[in-house]
Amino acid sequence: MTPERVLVTGATGFLGRNALPVLRERYPQVVGVHRADYDLTDPRAAERMFADHRPDVVVHLAGLVGGLGANRDRPADFCHENLLINAHAIHAAHVAGVQRFVAFVGGCSYPKDAPHPIPEHALWAGYPQPDNAPYSAAKRMVPLQLDAYRRQYGLSSAVAIPGNVYGPWDNFREAESHVVPALVRRFHEAAARGDETVTCWGSGEPSRDFLFAGDLARCLPFLIERYDDPEPINLARSERTTIRELAETVARVVGYTGRIEWDTTKPDGQREKVLDVTKMRAHGIDCPTTLEDGLRATHAWFAEHVARGDVRV
Repeated sequence: MTPERVLVTGATGFLGRNALPVLRERYPQVVGVHRADYDLTDPRAAERMFADHRPDVVVHLAGLVGGLGANRDRPADFCHENLLINAHAIHAAHVAGVQRFVAFVGGCSYPKDAPHPIPEHALWAGYPQPDNAPYSAAKRMVPLQLDAYRRQYGLSSAVAIPGNVYGPWDNFREAESHVVPALVRRFHEAAARGDETVTCWGSGEPSRDFLFAGDLARCLPFLIERYDDPEPINLARSERTTIRELAETVARVVGYTGRIEWDTTKPDGQREKVLDVTKMRAHGIDCPTTLEDGLRATHAWFAEHVARGDVRV
């Protein structure tokens, strides 16, 4: 399908900021909305959103997201709000006659003991990492909900599970950020002050599969036009990088030359999370940006926007 009108929820968030330019290059009408426009925890707001914009396709990026510390401190909020947001958006899209619903589920929704690299069919094979399980389990419901609406009402959908996404427009607030923006900010500020040491959370031993946000955004036309299936598809580079390797790479990119220390009293999170991209590659999709190139682009964006005062710190 080639839609005329595309609606993007969560348009002022991290993924939304990266998605809108890509979508606006390809589709005639792209509208971005955010929580100040429509609070999707309220079903009436979801109904009003679709009535106001009448999209052919919705790219659903709205949600309450945060790093390990935020999930540990506010588990009920992360579970409750995401369950409501997703349930209301999916139901209102069906009622409004939307042709395709595109959604994302975090890789943290996979079971903590999943085989590696993690295939899509492992999604329901166990319990998520306990540190952020309330959020992860809420997001895991999205493909189940979309499959139910497909079988009962014929709602077409596509669900993607990306690797650990990072890049411009990320959230760099200390208490809320994920690992890449947290480290970019920490090393940037340490280099500016001339600090002799930087302390990072955990042991540095867990591994992740990092994906540049620009690569993920460029996958959106595939999800909108070609991938019609509630069975999720992994989008990642399928490269194993330890948190220690990540910290060393960020330090090199930023120009920090001091020591890196590790606070093992802080949680590590899931031990390993690398995605199987066999299905993605079978569809001819690629995520070409290397970690070092992506980190350089992220740090350059961060340094410029900190100077301008329009970055989330």
